[in-house]
Amino acid sequence: MPVYRVLTGPDDAAFCHRVSEMLALGYTLHGGPAVTFNGERVIVAQALLWPGGAQESRAHP
Repeated sequence: MPVYRVLTGPDDAAFCHRVSEMLALGYTLHGGPAVTFNGERVIVAQALLWPGGAQESRAHP
């Protein structure tokens, strides 16, 4: 699993399901979502972290 992931897409049910799936796998939210408008719809981005991944990455250069 990647230690850090960013999910992006339209602010719709499919995006919420993608984030929910990552949370169910064990990822945690990293900060709040970023939100913008592309002229047609709201686009969101959410960063997620795998627990312990950052510490493990630093311990094994």
